[in-house]
Amino acid sequence: MPDSTVKLENEAAQSTNALGPLIGVAREDFVGAVALLLRETASDPKRLMKHAQSMSADMVKIMTGKSELAPDPKDKRFMDPAWQFNPFFKAGAQYYLAVQKGMRSWLEELELDELERNRANFITNIILDGLAPTNSLIGNPIAQKQVINSGGLSLIKGLQNAYNDLVNNKGMVSQVDKRPFKLGENIAISKGSVVLRTEMMELVHYAPTTDEVHEIPQLTIPPQINKMYINDLSPDKSVVKFQVDNGIQTFVISWRNPTKEQGVWGMADYIRSCEEAMEAVAEITGSKKVNVSAGCSGGQTASVLASKLAAQKSDLLGTLTLMVCVLHPKPTDVEAASLVSENGMALARKRAEKAGIIKADDLARGFAWLRPNDLIWNYVINNYLLGMDPPAFDVLFWNADATNLSGSLMADFLTLFETLAFTKQGEVEMADHMVDLSKVKSDMFILGGVTDHITPWKATYRSTELFGSKDVTYVLSQSGHMQAILNPPGNPKAKYFIQKKKGKLPPTADEWLQGTEEVKGSWWPYWMEWVQKRSGKTKAAPQKLGSTKYKPLDAAPGLYVVEEV
Repeated sequence: MPDSTVKLENEAAQSTNALGPLIGVAREDFVGAVALLLRETASDPKRLMKHAQSMSADMVKIMTGKSELAPDPKDKRFMDPAWQFNPFFKAGAQYYLAVQKGMRSWLEELELDELERNRANFITNIILDGLAPTNSLIGNPIAQKQVINSGGLSLIKGLQNAYNDLVNNKGMVSQVDKRPFKLGENIAISKGSVVLRTEMMELVHYAPTTDEVHEIPQLTIPPQINKMYINDLSPDKSVVKFQVDNGIQTFVISWRNPTKEQGVWGMADYIRSCEEAMEAVAEITGSKKVNVSAGCSGGQTASVLASKLAAQKSDLLGTLTLMVCVLHPKPTDVEAASLVSENGMALARKRAEKAGIIKADDLARGFAWLRPNDLIWNYVINNYLLGMDPPAFDVLFWNADATNLSGSLMADFLTLFETLAFTKQGEVEMADHMVDLSKVKSDMFILGGVTDHITPWKATYRSTELFGSKDVTYVLSQSGHMQAILNPPGNPKAKYFIQKKKGKLPPTADEWLQGTEEVKGSWWPYWMEWVQKRSGKTKAAPQKLGSTKYKPLDAAPGLYVVEEV
Protein backbone atom coordinates (compact mmCIF):
# COMPACT_ATOMS: atom_id res chain seq x y z
CA MET A 1 0.00 0.00 0.00
CA PRO A 2 1.47 3.42 -0.97
CA ASP A 3 2.67 5.66 1.86
CA SER A 4 0.26 8.40 0.76
CA THR A 5 -2.69 6.03 1.16
CA VAL A 6 -1.56 4.95 4.62
CA LYS A 7 -1.28 8.61 5.64
CA LEU A 8 -4.78 9.31 4.36
CA GLU A 9 -6.15 6.37 6.33
CA ASN A 10 -4.42 7.35 9.56
CA GLU A 11 -5.42 11.00 9.37
CA ALA A 12 -9.03 10.39 8.42
CA ALA A 13 -9.43 7.65 11.03
CA GLN A 14 -8.66 10.29 13.64
CA SER A 15 -11.09 12.75 12.06
CA THR A 16 -14.36 10.84 12.19
CA ASN A 17 -17.66 12.64 12.61
CA ALA A 18 -18.67 13.19 16.20
CA LEU A 19 -21.46 14.87 18.09
CA GLY A 20 -20.51 17.66 20.43
CA PRO A 21 -20.76 21.42 20.74
CA LEU A 22 -19.71 21.76 17.10
CA ILE A 23 -23.21 20.79 15.97
CA GLY A 24 -24.20 24.18 17.34
CA VAL A 25 -21.86 26.11 15.03
CA ALA A 26 -23.90 28.27 12.66
CA ARG A 27 -22.54 29.94 9.52
CA GLU A 28 -23.00 33.26 11.31
CA ASP A 29 -20.32 32.12 13.78
CA PHE A 30 -17.82 31.80 10.92
CA VAL A 31 -18.81 35.25 9.65
CA GLY A 32 -18.42 36.62 13.18
CA ALA A 33 -14.93 35.18 13.49
CA VAL A 34 -13.91 36.78 10.18
CA ALA A 35 -15.48 40.07 11.32
CA LEU A 36 -13.33 39.87 14.45
CA LEU A 37 -10.19 39.73 12.31
CA LEU A 38 -11.36 42.64 10.16
CA ARG A 39 -12.21 44.69 13.24
CA GLU A 40 -8.76 44.17 14.71
CA THR A 41 -7.19 44.97 11.36
CA ALA A 42 -8.96 48.34 11.22
CA SER A 43 -8.36 49.17 14.89
CA ASP A 44 -4.60 49.74 14.51
CA PRO A 45 -3.42 50.70 10.99
CA LYS A 46 0.17 51.19 12.20
CA ARG A 47 0.36 47.59 13.39
CA LEU A 48 -0.99 46.38 10.07
CA MET A 49 1.50 48.52 8.15
CA LYS A 50 4.39 47.17 10.23
CA HIS A 51 3.50 43.56 9.40
CA ALA A 52 2.88 44.43 5.75
CA GLN A 53 6.39 45.88 5.55
CA SER A 54 7.83 42.78 7.20
CA MET A 55 6.05 40.57 4.71
CA SER A 56 7.26 42.74 1.83
CA ALA A 57 10.83 42.32 3.05
CA ASP A 58 10.35 38.55 2.99
CA MET A 59 9.03 38.79 -0.58
CA VAL A 60 12.08 40.75 -1.71
CA LYS A 61 14.39 38.13 -0.20
CA ILE A 62 12.49 35.40 -2.03
CA MET A 63 12.73 37.22 -5.39
CA THR A 64 16.48 37.77 -4.94
CA GLY A 65 17.08 34.19 -3.81
CA LYS A 66 18.20 35.22 -0.31
CA SER A 67 15.26 33.89 1.67
CA GLU A 68 15.95 31.19 4.25
CA LEU A 69 12.28 30.28 4.75
CA ALA A 70 11.82 26.52 4.59
CA PRO A 71 8.88 24.21 5.32
CA ASP A 72 8.69 22.28 8.56
CA PRO A 73 10.42 18.93 7.87
CA LYS A 74 7.30 17.23 9.28
CA ASP A 75 4.92 19.02 6.88
CA LYS A 76 3.95 16.20 4.53
CA ARG A 77 2.80 18.65 1.86
CA PHE A 78 6.39 19.68 1.10
CA MET A 79 8.22 16.36 1.32
CA ASP A 80 9.06 16.10 -2.38
CA PRO A 81 12.70 17.07 -3.21
CA ALA A 82 11.41 19.56 -5.81
CA TRP A 83 10.49 21.95 -3.00
CA GLN A 84 14.20 22.18 -2.14
CA PHE A 85 15.94 21.97 -5.52
CA ASN A 86 13.55 23.35 -8.13
CA PRO A 87 13.73 27.19 -8.08
CA PHE A 88 10.10 27.60 -9.18
CA PHE A 89 8.68 25.29 -6.51
CA LYS A 90 11.10 26.50 -3.84
CA ALA A 91 9.97 30.10 -4.42
CA GLY A 92 6.31 29.02 -4.42
CA ALA A 93 6.72 27.33 -1.06
CA GLN A 94 8.56 30.36 0.34
CA TYR A 95 5.84 32.78 -0.81
CA TYR A 96 3.26 30.62 0.97
CA LEU A 97 5.43 30.38 4.09
CA ALA A 98 5.95 34.16 4.07
CA VAL A 99 2.18 34.71 4.07
CA GLN A 100 1.82 32.11 6.81
CA LYS A 101 4.58 33.69 8.88
CA GLY A 102 3.13 37.18 8.41
CA MET A 103 -0.39 36.13 9.38
CA ARG A 104 0.75 34.34 12.51
CA SER A 105 3.06 37.17 13.56
CA TRP A 106 0.18 39.60 13.12
CA LEU A 107 -2.19 37.40 15.13
CA GLU A 108 0.27 37.20 18.02
CA GLU A 109 0.12 40.98 18.45
CA LEU A 110 -3.66 41.31 18.36
CA GLU A 111 -5.24 42.21 21.69
CA LEU A 112 -7.53 39.21 22.11
CA ASP A 113 -8.70 37.11 25.01
CA GLU A 114 -8.13 33.34 24.88
CA LEU A 115 -11.48 32.56 23.28
CA GLU A 116 -11.11 35.27 20.61
CA ARG A 117 -7.56 34.15 19.91
CA ASN A 118 -8.71 30.58 19.38
CA ARG A 119 -11.38 31.81 16.96
CA ALA A 120 -8.86 33.89 15.06
CA ASN A 121 -6.33 31.06 14.88
CA PHE A 122 -8.96 28.58 13.74
CA ILE A 123 -10.30 30.75 10.91
CA THR A 124 -6.80 31.78 9.85
CA ASN A 125 -5.65 28.15 9.63
CA ILE A 126 -8.64 27.27 7.43
CA ILE A 127 -7.75 30.16 5.09
CA LEU A 128 -4.02 29.30 5.03
CA ASP A 129 -4.72 25.61 4.39
CA GLY A 130 -6.79 26.58 1.37
CA LEU A 131 -4.00 28.80 -0.01
CA ALA A 132 -1.34 26.06 0.03
CA PRO A 133 0.28 25.71 -3.42
CA THR A 134 -0.01 21.93 -3.21
CA ASN A 135 -3.79 22.24 -3.67
CA SER A 136 -3.38 23.09 -7.38
CA LEU A 137 -1.83 21.22 -10.28
CA ILE A 138 0.52 24.08 -11.15
CA GLY A 139 1.86 24.20 -7.59
CA ASN A 140 2.14 20.46 -6.90
CA PRO A 141 5.30 18.75 -8.22
CA ILE A 142 4.07 15.26 -7.35
CA ALA A 143 0.89 15.80 -9.37
CA GLN A 144 2.92 17.12 -12.32
CA LYS A 145 5.20 14.06 -12.23
CA GLN A 146 2.11 11.86 -12.14
CA VAL A 147 0.80 13.53 -15.31
CA ILE A 148 4.08 12.81 -17.10
CA ASN A 149 4.45 9.26 -15.77
CA SER A 150 0.87 8.34 -16.64
CA GLY A 151 0.91 9.97 -20.06
CA GLY A 152 -1.87 12.31 -18.96
CA LEU A 153 -4.15 9.53 -17.73
CA SER A 154 -3.99 10.86 -14.14
CA LEU A 155 -5.67 14.06 -15.34
CA ILE A 156 -8.47 12.10 -17.01
CA LYS A 157 -8.93 9.90 -13.94
CA GLY A 158 -8.93 12.97 -11.69
CA LEU A 159 -11.65 14.58 -13.78
CA GLN A 160 -13.67 11.36 -13.62
CA ASN A 161 -13.31 11.29 -9.82
CA ALA A 162 -14.41 14.92 -9.60
CA TYR A 163 -17.42 14.27 -11.84
CA ASN A 164 -18.43 11.20 -9.82
CA ASP A 165 -18.25 13.22 -6.60
CA LEU A 166 -20.30 16.00 -8.15
CA VAL A 167 -22.99 13.58 -9.31
CA ASN A 168 -22.93 10.87 -6.64
CA ASN A 169 -21.43 12.48 -3.54
CA LYS A 170 -23.25 15.83 -3.54
CA GLY A 171 -20.10 17.71 -4.50
CA MET A 172 -18.01 16.52 -1.55
CA VAL A 173 -14.66 14.91 -2.27
CA SER A 174 -14.80 11.17 -1.46
CA GLN A 175 -12.76 9.96 1.49
CA VAL A 176 -13.18 6.24 0.87
CA ASP A 177 -13.61 3.72 -1.90
CA LYS A 178 -16.81 1.97 -0.81
CA ARG A 179 -16.82 -0.71 -3.50
CA PRO A 180 -14.88 -3.45 -1.67
CA PHE A 181 -17.17 -3.42 1.39
CA LYS A 182 -20.49 -5.12 1.97
CA LEU A 183 -22.25 -5.41 5.31
CA GLY A 184 -22.61 -8.95 6.51
CA GLU A 185 -19.96 -10.24 4.10
CA ASN A 186 -16.66 -8.54 4.99
CA ILE A 187 -17.93 -5.88 7.42
CA ALA A 188 -19.97 -6.68 10.55
CA ILE A 189 -19.79 -10.45 10.20
CA SER A 190 -20.02 -11.61 13.84
CA LYS A 191 -22.91 -14.05 14.20
CA GLY A 192 -25.95 -12.78 16.03
CA SER A 193 -29.58 -11.86 15.70
CA VAL A 194 -31.94 -8.97 16.23
CA VAL A 195 -34.04 -9.94 19.24
CA LEU A 196 -36.04 -6.72 19.63
CA ARG A 197 -37.15 -4.18 17.05
CA THR A 198 -39.00 -0.93 17.74
CA GLU A 199 -39.59 2.13 15.58
CA MET A 200 -36.44 3.68 17.04
CA MET A 201 -33.96 0.84 17.47
CA GLU A 202 -32.99 -2.79 17.05
CA LEU A 203 -31.35 -4.81 19.80
CA VAL A 204 -28.74 -7.25 18.49
CA HIS A 205 -27.78 -10.32 20.54
CA TYR A 206 -24.44 -11.80 19.50
CA ALA A 207 -23.79 -15.54 19.60
CA PRO A 208 -21.38 -16.78 22.29
CA THR A 209 -18.16 -18.42 21.10
CA THR A 210 -17.15 -19.97 24.43
CA ASP A 211 -18.60 -22.92 26.34
CA GLU A 212 -19.19 -20.75 29.38
CA VAL A 213 -20.25 -17.13 29.72
CA HIS A 214 -20.33 -14.62 32.55
CA GLU A 215 -23.71 -14.15 34.21
CA ILE A 216 -23.89 -10.37 33.82
CA PRO A 217 -24.25 -9.26 30.16
CA GLN A 218 -22.91 -6.15 28.48
CA LEU A 219 -24.95 -3.68 26.40
CA THR A 220 -23.28 -1.20 24.07
CA ILE A 221 -25.00 2.12 23.36
CA PRO A 222 -23.57 3.59 20.12
CA PRO A 223 -23.60 7.25 19.05
CA GLN A 224 -26.74 8.42 17.26
CA ILE A 225 -24.76 10.00 14.44
CA ASN A 226 -23.02 6.84 13.20
CA LYS A 227 -24.08 3.24 12.75
CA MET A 228 -23.45 0.56 15.34
CA TYR A 229 -21.19 -1.73 13.33
CA ILE A 230 -18.13 0.27 14.33
CA ASN A 231 -18.19 -2.27 17.17
CA ASP A 232 -17.83 -5.12 14.66
CA LEU A 233 -15.83 -3.83 11.70
CA SER A 234 -13.74 -6.88 10.91
CA PRO A 235 -12.63 -9.99 12.83
CA ASP A 236 -9.31 -8.35 13.74
CA LYS A 237 -10.94 -5.03 14.73
CA SER A 238 -14.11 -6.18 16.45
CA VAL A 239 -14.95 -5.20 20.01
CA VAL A 240 -17.94 -7.56 19.72
CA LYS A 241 -15.75 -10.54 18.80
CA PHE A 242 -13.30 -9.72 21.58
CA GLN A 243 -16.13 -9.66 24.11
CA VAL A 244 -17.80 -12.92 23.06
CA ASP A 245 -14.41 -14.64 22.77
CA ASN A 246 -13.86 -13.72 26.43
CA GLY A 247 -17.17 -15.07 27.65
CA ILE A 248 -19.14 -11.81 27.75
CA GLN A 249 -22.80 -12.00 26.76
CA THR A 250 -22.85 -9.20 24.21
CA PHE A 251 -25.71 -6.97 23.07
CA VAL A 252 -25.59 -3.82 20.93
CA ILE A 253 -28.27 -1.24 20.17
CA SER A 254 -28.69 -0.26 16.52
CA TRP A 255 -30.33 3.17 16.17
CA ARG A 256 -32.66 3.80 13.28
CA ASN A 257 -31.72 6.54 10.82
CA PRO A 258 -34.44 9.15 11.48
CA THR A 259 -36.53 10.66 8.69
CA LYS A 260 -37.91 14.19 8.77
CA GLU A 261 -41.11 12.91 10.41
CA GLN A 262 -39.01 11.25 13.14
CA GLY A 263 -37.12 14.46 13.89
CA VAL A 264 -39.23 14.79 17.05
CA TRP A 265 -37.24 12.02 18.71
CA GLY A 266 -35.51 13.64 21.67
CA MET A 267 -33.22 12.46 24.45
CA ALA A 268 -36.21 11.26 26.51
CA ASP A 269 -37.22 8.93 23.67
CA TYR A 270 -33.68 7.58 23.28
CA ILE A 271 -33.37 6.99 27.02
CA ARG A 272 -36.68 5.10 27.06
CA SER A 273 -35.31 2.93 24.25
CA CYS A 274 -32.14 2.29 26.26
CA GLU A 275 -34.22 1.27 29.27
CA GLU A 276 -36.31 -1.02 27.09
CA ALA A 277 -33.15 -2.59 25.69
CA MET A 278 -31.68 -3.11 29.17
CA GLU A 279 -34.88 -4.79 30.38
CA ALA A 280 -34.83 -7.09 27.35
CA VAL A 281 -31.17 -7.97 27.94
CA ALA A 282 -31.92 -8.74 31.60
CA GLU A 283 -34.87 -10.96 30.67
CA ILE A 284 -32.95 -12.84 27.97
CA THR A 285 -29.94 -13.53 30.19
CA GLY A 286 -31.74 -13.91 33.52
CA SER A 287 -29.43 -11.29 35.04
CA LYS A 288 -30.52 -8.66 37.54
CA LYS A 289 -27.84 -6.27 36.26
CA VAL A 290 -26.61 -5.12 32.86
CA ASN A 291 -23.16 -3.64 32.30
CA VAL A 292 -23.15 -0.74 29.82
CA SER A 293 -20.45 0.60 27.51
CA ALA A 294 -20.67 3.62 25.23
CA GLY A 295 -18.51 6.02 23.26
CA CYS A 296 -18.62 9.67 22.20
CA SER A 297 -22.23 10.94 22.07
CA GLY A 298 -23.36 7.44 23.04
CA GLY A 299 -21.46 8.08 26.27
CA GLN A 300 -23.45 11.24 26.89
CA THR A 301 -26.63 9.26 26.30
CA ALA A 302 -25.45 6.50 28.63
CA SER A 303 -24.65 9.09 31.30
CA VAL A 304 -28.19 10.53 31.11
CA LEU A 305 -29.46 6.94 31.32
CA ALA A 306 -27.33 6.21 34.39
CA SER A 307 -28.57 9.39 36.04
CA LYS A 308 -32.19 8.50 35.36
CA LEU A 309 -31.82 4.94 36.64
CA ALA A 310 -30.22 6.32 39.80
CA ALA A 311 -33.10 8.79 40.21
CA GLN A 312 -35.52 5.88 39.90
CA LYS A 313 -33.47 3.97 42.48
CA SER A 314 -33.09 1.17 39.94
CA ASP A 315 -30.43 -1.48 40.49
CA LEU A 316 -30.41 -2.55 36.82
CA LEU A 317 -27.18 -0.78 35.86
CA GLY A 318 -24.00 -2.71 36.59
CA THR A 319 -20.72 -1.12 35.46
CA LEU A 320 -20.41 1.84 33.11
CA THR A 321 -17.65 2.19 30.50
CA LEU A 322 -17.27 5.56 28.77
CA MET A 323 -14.91 5.84 25.79
CA VAL A 324 -13.66 9.11 24.27
CA CYS A 325 -16.59 11.00 25.73
CA VAL A 326 -16.65 14.55 27.13
CA LEU A 327 -19.23 15.37 29.81
CA HIS A 328 -17.66 18.60 31.05
CA PRO A 329 -16.68 20.60 27.94
CA LYS A 330 -14.85 23.91 27.97
CA PRO A 331 -14.67 26.40 25.07
CA THR A 332 -10.88 26.14 24.99
CA ASP A 333 -10.75 22.34 24.71
CA VAL A 334 -10.54 22.51 20.91
CA GLU A 335 -10.09 25.64 18.78
CA ALA A 336 -13.18 24.84 16.69
CA ALA A 337 -15.37 24.98 19.81
CA SER A 338 -14.38 28.62 20.19
CA LEU A 339 -16.69 29.38 17.27
CA VAL A 340 -19.76 28.32 19.23
CA SER A 341 -21.83 31.26 20.42
CA GLU A 342 -25.18 31.61 22.14
CA ASN A 343 -26.61 33.28 19.05
CA GLY A 344 -25.16 30.57 16.82
CA MET A 345 -26.65 27.80 18.92
CA ALA A 346 -30.04 29.53 18.93
CA LEU A 347 -29.92 29.78 15.12
CA ALA A 348 -28.82 26.14 14.85
CA ARG A 349 -31.78 25.10 17.01
CA LYS A 350 -34.28 27.06 14.91
CA ARG A 351 -32.94 25.66 11.64
CA ALA A 352 -32.97 22.11 12.99
CA GLU A 353 -36.51 22.54 14.29
CA LYS A 354 -37.68 23.86 10.94
CA ALA A 355 -35.94 21.10 8.96
CA GLY A 356 -36.89 18.31 11.39
CA ILE A 357 -33.51 16.63 10.97
CA ILE A 358 -29.93 17.55 10.23
CA LYS A 359 -29.04 15.47 7.20
CA ALA A 360 -26.06 13.16 7.37
CA ASP A 361 -24.49 14.80 4.30
CA ASP A 362 -24.74 18.25 5.85
CA LEU A 363 -23.18 17.01 9.09
CA ALA A 364 -20.31 15.37 7.21
CA ARG A 365 -19.75 18.46 5.06
CA GLY A 366 -19.75 20.79 8.06
CA PHE A 367 -17.39 18.57 10.01
CA ALA A 368 -15.00 18.25 7.05
CA TRP A 369 -14.68 22.03 6.71
CA LEU A 370 -13.72 22.25 10.36
CA ARG A 371 -10.61 20.20 9.47
CA PRO A 372 -10.12 20.98 5.77
CA ASN A 373 -6.47 20.00 5.50
CA ASP A 374 -7.09 16.45 6.72
CA LEU A 375 -10.61 15.91 5.37
CA ILE A 376 -10.76 17.92 2.14
CA TRP A 377 -7.44 19.06 0.65
CA ASN A 378 -5.70 15.72 1.23
CA TYR A 379 -8.38 14.05 -0.86
CA VAL A 380 -8.50 16.80 -3.49
CA ILE A 381 -4.80 16.12 -4.08
CA ASN A 382 -5.12 12.32 -3.98
CA ASN A 383 -8.35 11.93 -5.97
CA TYR A 384 -8.27 14.85 -8.41
CA LEU A 385 -4.65 15.97 -8.88
CA LEU A 386 -3.01 12.53 -8.67
CA GLY A 387 -5.99 10.72 -10.23
CA MET A 388 -5.95 7.99 -7.57
CA ASP A 389 -8.85 6.25 -5.89
CA PRO A 390 -9.48 7.16 -2.25
CA PRO A 391 -8.34 4.45 0.19
CA ALA A 392 -10.49 1.37 0.74
CA PHE A 393 -10.39 1.45 4.54
CA ASP A 394 -13.06 -0.08 6.78
CA VAL A 395 -13.09 2.73 9.37
CA LEU A 396 -13.58 5.30 6.61
CA PHE A 397 -16.34 3.18 5.04
CA TRP A 398 -18.14 3.24 8.38
CA ASN A 399 -17.50 6.95 8.84
CA ALA A 400 -18.99 7.71 5.41
CA ASP A 401 -22.07 5.68 6.35
CA ALA A 402 -23.37 8.43 8.62
CA THR A 403 -26.96 8.95 9.75
CA ASN A 404 -29.30 11.88 10.06
CA LEU A 405 -29.63 13.59 13.41
CA SER A 406 -33.02 14.30 14.90
CA GLY A 407 -33.57 18.03 15.37
CA SER A 408 -35.02 17.44 18.83
CA LEU A 409 -32.05 15.33 19.88
CA MET A 410 -29.65 17.97 18.60
CA ALA A 411 -31.44 20.55 20.74
CA ASP A 412 -31.09 18.29 23.77
CA PHE A 413 -27.35 17.79 23.17
CA LEU A 414 -26.97 21.55 22.89
CA THR A 415 -28.84 21.97 26.17
CA LEU A 416 -26.44 19.55 27.86
CA PHE A 417 -23.55 21.58 26.49
CA GLU A 418 -24.96 25.05 27.27
CA THR A 419 -26.04 24.25 30.81
CA LEU A 420 -23.09 21.96 31.65
CA ALA A 421 -25.83 19.68 32.96
CA PHE A 422 -23.50 16.84 33.89
CA THR A 423 -21.53 19.09 36.23
CA LYS A 424 -24.66 20.15 38.14
CA GLN A 425 -26.50 18.12 40.76
CA GLY A 426 -30.23 18.12 40.13
CA GLU A 427 -30.40 21.52 38.40
CA VAL A 428 -31.07 20.59 34.75
CA GLU A 429 -34.03 18.57 33.52
CA MET A 430 -33.40 16.03 30.80
CA ALA A 431 -35.25 12.86 29.83
CA ASP A 432 -37.98 13.36 32.42
CA HIS A 433 -35.70 13.77 35.44
CA MET A 434 -33.16 16.14 36.98
CA VAL A 435 -29.65 15.13 35.91
CA ASP A 436 -27.39 14.23 38.83
CA LEU A 437 -24.36 12.04 38.18
CA SER A 438 -23.36 12.18 41.85
CA LYS A 439 -26.11 9.62 42.51
CA VAL A 440 -24.56 7.13 40.08
CA LYS A 441 -22.59 4.62 42.17
CA SER A 442 -21.60 2.11 39.45
CA ASP A 443 -17.98 1.12 38.97
CA MET A 444 -16.58 3.24 36.14
CA PHE A 445 -14.04 2.68 33.36
CA ILE A 446 -13.17 5.82 31.39
CA LEU A 447 -10.99 5.92 28.25
CA GLY A 448 -9.23 8.83 26.56
CA GLY A 449 -6.93 9.10 23.53
CA VAL A 450 -3.58 10.94 23.63
CA THR A 451 -3.94 12.45 20.14
CA ASP A 452 -7.72 12.79 20.18
CA HIS A 453 -8.57 16.30 18.93
CA ILE A 454 -12.34 15.68 18.90
CA THR A 455 -12.70 14.73 22.55
CA PRO A 456 -9.33 15.78 24.04
CA TRP A 457 -8.17 13.37 26.71
CA LYS A 458 -7.85 15.99 29.45
CA ALA A 459 -11.50 16.87 28.83
CA THR A 460 -12.50 13.18 29.11
CA TYR A 461 -10.58 12.98 32.38
CA ARG A 462 -12.91 15.56 33.97
CA SER A 463 -15.62 12.89 33.96
CA THR A 464 -13.76 11.08 36.75
CA GLU A 465 -14.88 13.84 39.14
CA LEU A 466 -18.56 13.89 38.15
CA PHE A 467 -19.89 10.52 39.30
CA GLY A 468 -20.64 9.28 42.79
CA SER A 469 -18.72 6.08 42.06
CA LYS A 470 -16.09 4.93 44.55
CA ASP A 471 -14.34 2.76 41.96
CA VAL A 472 -13.21 4.76 38.90
CA THR A 473 -10.50 3.59 36.49
CA TYR A 474 -9.02 5.91 33.88
CA VAL A 475 -6.97 4.63 30.92
CA LEU A 476 -5.21 6.77 28.31
CA SER A 477 -4.70 5.11 24.92
CA GLN A 478 -1.83 6.20 22.69
CA SER A 479 -4.14 6.96 19.75
CA GLY A 480 -6.63 9.37 18.24
CA HIS A 481 -10.43 9.41 18.45
CA MET A 482 -11.71 6.18 16.87
CA GLN A 483 -8.29 4.53 16.92
CA ALA A 484 -8.28 4.85 20.70
CA ILE A 485 -11.28 2.51 20.77
CA LEU A 486 -10.32 0.29 17.83
CA ASN A 487 -7.03 -0.75 19.35
CA PRO A 488 -7.02 -4.57 19.36
CA PRO A 489 -4.17 -6.78 20.54
CA GLY A 490 -1.45 -7.37 17.99
CA ASN A 491 -0.48 -3.79 17.15
CA PRO A 492 3.27 -3.53 17.91
CA LYS A 493 3.01 0.26 18.33
CA ALA A 494 0.11 0.15 20.79
CA LYS A 495 0.54 1.36 24.34
CA TYR A 496 -1.54 2.90 27.09
CA PHE A 497 -1.12 4.66 30.41
CA ILE A 498 -2.62 3.75 33.79
CA GLN A 499 -2.24 5.01 37.34
CA LYS A 500 0.65 3.31 39.15
CA LYS A 501 -0.91 3.24 42.59
CA LYS A 502 -4.38 1.91 43.24
CA GLY A 503 -6.85 4.18 44.91
CA LYS A 504 -8.74 7.40 44.28
CA LEU A 505 -7.81 9.26 41.13
CA PRO A 506 -6.31 12.77 41.53
CA PRO A 507 -8.59 15.70 40.70
CA THR A 508 -6.78 16.89 37.56
CA ALA A 509 -5.45 15.23 34.44
CA ASP A 510 -1.99 16.75 34.91
CA GLU A 511 -1.70 15.31 38.41
CA TRP A 512 -2.89 11.91 37.15
CA LEU A 513 -0.33 11.95 34.33
CA GLN A 514 2.54 12.45 36.77
CA GLY A 515 1.62 9.22 38.56
CA THR A 516 1.15 6.97 35.53
CA GLU A 517 3.05 4.09 34.05
CA GLU A 518 3.29 3.17 30.37
CA VAL A 519 2.10 -0.30 29.35
CA LYS A 520 3.00 -1.83 25.99
CA GLY A 521 0.21 -3.33 23.91
CA SER A 522 -3.54 -2.88 23.58
CA TRP A 523 -5.69 -1.71 26.48
CA TRP A 524 -8.41 -4.23 25.52
CA PRO A 525 -7.09 -7.09 27.68
CA TYR A 526 -6.76 -4.73 30.65
CA TRP A 527 -10.36 -3.57 30.16
CA MET A 528 -11.59 -7.12 29.66
CA GLU A 529 -10.06 -8.24 32.94
CA TRP A 530 -11.79 -5.26 34.59
CA VAL A 531 -15.13 -6.18 33.00
CA GLN A 532 -14.88 -9.90 33.80
CA LYS A 533 -14.25 -9.18 37.48
CA ARG A 534 -17.54 -7.29 37.49
CA SER A 535 -19.58 -9.69 35.37
CA GLY A 536 -20.40 -12.31 37.96
CA LYS A 537 -19.77 -16.03 37.89
CA THR A 538 -19.60 -18.14 34.75
CA LYS A 539 -22.33 -20.50 33.55
CA ALA A 540 -23.01 -22.66 30.53
CA ALA A 541 -23.39 -20.61 27.38
CA PRO A 542 -26.94 -20.42 26.00
CA GLN A 543 -27.61 -22.66 23.03
CA LYS A 544 -29.99 -20.20 21.40
CA LEU A 545 -30.19 -16.46 20.97
CA GLY A 546 -33.00 -14.40 22.44
CA SER A 547 -35.70 -15.97 24.59
CA THR A 548 -39.33 -17.04 24.45
CA LYS A 549 -40.39 -13.42 24.89
CA TYR A 550 -37.70 -11.97 22.62
CA LYS A 551 -37.51 -14.29 19.65
CA PRO A 552 -34.69 -14.02 17.09
CA LEU A 553 -35.64 -11.96 14.05
CA ASP A 554 -33.14 -10.99 11.34
CA ALA A 555 -29.46 -11.91 11.40
CA ALA A 556 -26.89 -9.41 12.69
CA PRO A 557 -26.20 -6.61 12.01
CA GLY A 558 -29.93 -6.20 11.41
CA LEU A 559 -32.07 -4.18 9.02
CA TYR A 560 -31.66 -0.63 10.33
CA VAL A 561 -27.98 -0.40 9.37
CA VAL A 562 -28.83 -1.03 5.70
CA GLU A 563 -32.09 0.90 5.59
CA GLU A 564 -32.09 3.69 3.00
CA VAL A 565 -33.57 7.04 4.04
